[in-house]
Amino acid sequence: MPFLTAPVLTPGVLSGTPQPTIPTGDGLVLRPWTASDAPAVHAAFQDPVLQQWHARYADSAEEVGGWIEGWLKDWEEERTAQWAVVDADTGRLLGRVALREIRLDEGSAEVAYWTAVEARGRGVAARATTTLARWALDDIGFHRLELMHAVHNEASCRVATKTGFALEGTKRSAVLHADGWHDMHLHARVQGD
Repeated sequence: MPFLTAPVLTPGVLSGTPQPTIPTGDGLVLRPWTASDAPAVHAAFQDPVLQQWHARYADSAEEVGGWIEGWLKDWEEERTAQWAVVDADTGRLLGRVALREIRLDEGSAEVAYWTAVEARGRGVAARATTTLARWALDDIGFHRLELMHAVHNEASCRVATKTGFALEGTKRSAVLHADGWHDMHLHARVQGD
């Protein structure tokens, strides 16, 4: 049975070109992950604050190396698009920003991010998220980007608000973390916001 609408984005819109490096214009760069990032990602995941808001833990740099291989493959398969957020001058890893749950036919994806402990309080997540949203909505043509965070993660809520993601509601008992089920705030940006 044919659809009544055409896909918003067509296959190949991402994978048809190499994953781009995207400067924020204010001291950060979003770049594709490399195998050499594994030790820094492993170190970031040892932080109890990062563990509090994520469902995943990193046992070793080797394990993270497998994650990175998966992230790079996901670009080719247009399932997720993950970037390392680095200092433009030093190349030091400061965090990660990503498009997850990509649905090209609907022109939608979910934005996710984390920052290394030494990068917190410097606007890294907000600057990276703003740049990623601009690229996804304006350059690629996504129609809707969603962003979810645990209701009690106030820092993440500030990032969402600061980057123009309007609060749309609360998804009750939506994500399981080590300490139990979390209610999640759902924020979104659409083209034209």
